[in-house]
This record gives sequence, C-alpha cells and structure tokens, in this order.
Amino acid sequence: MVTTGKILRFDETRGYGFIAPDEGSEDVFMHANDLRDAKHLFQPGAKVSFVVEDGDRGLKASEVRLVSPAVSSPPAPARVAAPAPRPIGREDEEDGMCDVLSAAEFRVELTEALLDAAPTLTAAQVVQVRTRLLELARGHNWIES
Repeated sequence: MVTTGKILRFDETRGYGFIAPDEGSEDVFMHANDLRDAKHLFQPGAKVSFVVEDGDRGLKASEVRLVSPAVSSPPAPARVAAPAPRPIGREDEEDGMCDVLSAAEFRVELTEALLDAAPTLTAAQVVQVRTRLLELARGHNWIES
C-alpha cells in the first residue's frame, strides 16, 4: 500500500535516512537503493510517497518517490560546539519552566543527536534506541502525548 510522509533525515554519503509517515506511525527507514528519483532531491522536509515493508530490522520504505521538494530555508549557520548538557530535571532559571517537545520533535532531535554522537550506528540500532527513549520520555511526561 502506498503511503506518504516527510523526510526527517537523509544522508547522501551513507545512503540512508528516515521518513515520518503522515499518519503519525513509527518512522520508516529509507535506503538509497529504494529511491526512484535522484538522491540529491531527498532533503529533510521533502514530501515523498513510498511502500512500507517489513525489513529484517524493522519498517523499511521501498519505491520512494518525491511528491514535493523540501521548502527551502536560509542556509544553516556554521556549526559551533554545543553547550554542555544541562542536568536532567533542572528547570529553566528565568521562568521556572522547561521546554516540552512533541513526540515528532523529540524523535528528530534524538535521531540527530544519536547520529552526531555515534555515526557508525546502523539504522536498526538508531530505531531501537530511539523507541526505548521515547517510551522513557513518555513515562516521565518529558514529551507531549
């Protein structure tokens, strides 16, 4: 069955990435071998159609086609060293509140953090760690339901 979604991340060099299905189910792994258009067109935010299959290590997209390109945004600023992480549970000193992310926002940030920290992780390992951390975050109400 053909479904649609948006690309969360795609690394042309490594040849893989993830799609967030429009219906909100779990992210789907995508591999360059399953792309039906030129690799360079598959940018984060681009809308794609694809067929979901059960792969050896979880959900996998096949027959991935570009529906609409990513909305262009201004160039990203140069990367600088990230500030030291704040201790878990520490509230923002200014207003006593902390940011609560949606599950989708958390998934995207977590995927980026995992791939930055350990670029040799396989897609299956990323999905496995991310799934467990999402369960943990939901259990502590760190993300919106």
